[in-house]
Amino acid sequence: MGRPDTDQPAGLTAVAQPGVGPAQAVDAAPARPTRRRWPRPVDAFVVTGYLALAVLLTAGQWGRPDRLFHQAGDQMLFEWMLARAARAVVGGENPLHSSALNAPDGVNLMANTSVLGLGVPLTPVTLLAGSQVAFLVAVVTCLAGTATAWYALLARRLVRSRVAAAVGGLFCGFAPGMVSQAGAHLHMAAQFLVPVILALVFRPAADRVRRDGVLLGLAVAYQVFLGEEVLVFLALAAAVFAGAYALADRAAARRLAPVVARRIGVGALVAGVLLAYPLWVQFRGPGHYTGMPFFVRGYRLDAASFTAAARQSVAGDDYRAGLLSPNPTEQNSFFGPFLPLLAVLVVVRLWGRPLVRALAACGLLFALLSLGTTVVVDRHDTGLPGPYRLLAGVPLLDLVVPARFALVCVPVLGVLLALALDRVRLRSAQAWAPWAGAVAAALLPLVPTPIRTVPAMPVPAFVSGGGWRAYVPPGRTVVPVPPVTGAAVSPATFWSARTGLAFDAPGGYFIGPRAAGDPTAHWGAPDRPTALLLRRAAETGQVPPVGEAERRQAVEDLRHWRAAVLVQADSAPGDPVRATVDALVGPGRDVAGAHVWDVRPLLG
Repeated sequence: MGRPDTDQPAGLTAVAQPGVGPAQAVDAAPARPTRRRWPRPVDAFVVTGYLALAVLLTAGQWGRPDRLFHQAGDQMLFEWMLARAARAVVGGENPLHSSALNAPDGVNLMANTSVLGLGVPLTPVTLLAGSQVAFLVAVVTCLAGTATAWYALLARRLVRSRVAAAVGGLFCGFAPGMVSQAGAHLHMAAQFLVPVILALVFRPAADRVRRDGVLLGLAVAYQVFLGEEVLVFLALAAAVFAGAYALADRAAARRLAPVVARRIGVGALVAGVLLAYPLWVQFRGPGHYTGMPFFVRGYRLDAASFTAAARQSVAGDDYRAGLLSPNPTEQNSFFGPFLPLLAVLVVVRLWGRPLVRALAACGLLFALLSLGTTVVVDRHDTGLPGPYRLLAGVPLLDLVVPARFALVCVPVLGVLLALALDRVRLRSAQAWAPWAGAVAAALLPLVPTPIRTVPAMPVPAFVSGGGWRAYVPPGRTVVPVPPVTGAAVSPATFWSARTGLAFDAPGGYFIGPRAAGDPTAHWGAPDRPTALLLRRAAETGQVPPVGEAERRQAVEDLRHWRAAVLVQADSAPGDPVRATVDALVGPGRDVAGAHVWDVRPLLG
């Protein structure tokens, strides 16, 4: 972000705002510009506060390897991704593809949420402290880093008051939707580059276009390795914002459009060169897929959720919040009963500012997009068409979860709050207290609570202690039993992450093609008959019929997986899965925390 020469709080596109009358000019600039010091001691205090809050929200897991955040399967996936990134760094391996899961075919990591932008710099943490600590550090970085980046943008470009900037940054980083995503989806919570990209695109000055364009391209490329979905939302929101601002201030738009276009052109060229091969891997490389393995349009928000309280907030109602959102990780609106009303009042009061009008248009449109193809109000489908219908058939955009469009409303509201507090502070000290009270009343119900945890599946001592090494020669795999346990539960993923990818395994929690000749998206590895047989035994609690045909198929599947040993955690003699494996390959034996079957003699 470029350092301004004065304290003049420019909008995202221009320092001066043509068309703003004398009454609004007070909102836009102080009477006497003075040089701004950066950073100040207060900045360190604010950033420390953000970090402390992020650590507090993750308190349920620090020093607790037996706990995971409530959406346990997603944390297992991201722990594995962080461990895989560390292994790629120290081992010089391909960071875009891995055969540690879904053996022997492997996983296309570019086509999954590999968060290499977090995993690579966190390599020392992962190697020294393990995948769980690395995941928690990543969550803290995403929340506090996003808040800090917005605070910096607000303080340097938009407002004079550090208090106003701190409140705006706090909301941008710790809004209900951000906390909801952070406990499960690192790729959605990692938004600390969003303000950086916006600052580069909409830099008020017209100089250093090439430098800004190169930095923009680097930032965009890095964001791809944090989360492509966030980048899609950012691009759409920036386009809507720019269009709305151009309508509100045509003179500024005509003056700045050529500069912005040149920056974007240089940035696109730089990002295109850097991303050409990774994107080819994603869309055409081994393990690529088409579509999504779930019904994307079903993940939409209820209109009533915008004035409700999220599960992870002090005023939250578990039951009510659950009814108004697709699941606990997609509570992306939930702004409480007062904040939407306050935002409307702020927009009405500051309507004369083009920046405010553009923000209002952007926030309203993305709120409507999050409602999906038809509008649901308090669980009642009104049948009214939502604007998402216009995007539902657009390539790439048809893969975006509609409920996540509401995340764009978070920075919109954060900026509006900062602008309102800053304006009141500049105009009248007497008006500061009532406005501060109104903001406090709107935000207090949204104060986040520590992210909830659930018990973690145990990693058998046979696995964590390396007992498997005596069974597994190079090129062979450890097969968890059952190999396929549903979309979000995968012993293979969890055991692999917690052991630093010490062994290869079939199965896993990821998205891949349904079969070798069918690129349709599918959760996990392509189905093998033996894996489905064992999964059926686990789900029904019944031992299925096992004959000679099933035994021959088991040998074929084990050869495909290059299996050396099968491992079942917490196995009991009467377990139907254990009995099924016994019937397929013969009896196994008990080891520390598990039951194992050595299948090397069977496979030759």
